[in-house]
Amino acid sequence: MVRMLRVSVLAAIACGSFRTRGPAGELEIRLKGPRRITLVGAVRRWDADGNPRHAVDGKAKLASPRLDHHASDQGHGDWLCKDLPAGRYDLIVLAAPRLRVEGFVYPPVLEFDEFLKHADGLDAETRATIEADIAQSRHYENKVTPLFMAGNDKYVRVLVQLLRDKPTSYDGKFGQPVATLRHEIWQYTNRYGAWTKEKRTRVIDRLLMGRSELRAWTWVWTPKLGGIDVPEHGRVVVQYTLPSHFPTPTARGLTPEHTP
Repeated sequence: MVRMLRVSVLAAIACGSFRTRGPAGELEIRLKGPRRITLVGAVRRWDADGNPRHAVDGKAKLASPRLDHHASDQGHGDWLCKDLPAGRYDLIVLAAPRLRVEGFVYPPVLEFDEFLKHADGLDAETRATIEADIAQSRHYENKVTPLFMAGNDKYVRVLVQLLRDKPTSYDGKFGQPVATLRHEIWQYTNRYGAWTKEKRTRVIDRLLMGRSELRAWTWVWTPKLGGIDVPEHGRVVVQYTLPSHFPTPTARGLTPEHTP
């Protein structure tokens, strides 16, 4: 009898009948505004050391972002992600028509550095110096736009949008004019009073799609939906109002009016 019981227990474990659940939290997202929300989800882009948890998908689609957890619609603008492992999450919201609002945080670019959350503590001179350097530098993309900056007197990190919508060899392969788009985190380090861009960057995404289709979308980024720390237990609540028009001071990126 003892032997039979032991065999039964081992079989149950092997089949997954006795599964133990690890610590998990919940993330509640309360959304307001005139938009019709079609999807809400959370993504863990970076591990605890700031390394990417997933390889960048070169075949990604703007209308179907990669998510680690899909939120369920609770009604009245409330969405809920359940059973989340503890970690740092960014939120992504899709709304009609053709709107994507994405949260972000600044991961370490160099080893042994720390994450940065967004803050408007940079002085105007530092900001202008970095913007000028980006504008004057040569890039494969013909439109390179610093969307947000954060940092201190030692280093500054920048969320950069890199768009190429000039003709390329891809146009012939796709049978239509196409655009390439990337978002990256860059770092400028203060070395003896001069701001120097680090060669290493953190690539968030890479997108290739028809130019006319891209120009129909609004894809903006906001620190208000990024870097959300979910603990092992309990519920974190995030509230966000989607503006009726973009860009705004806290939500910047591509819009049909600003994608010539």
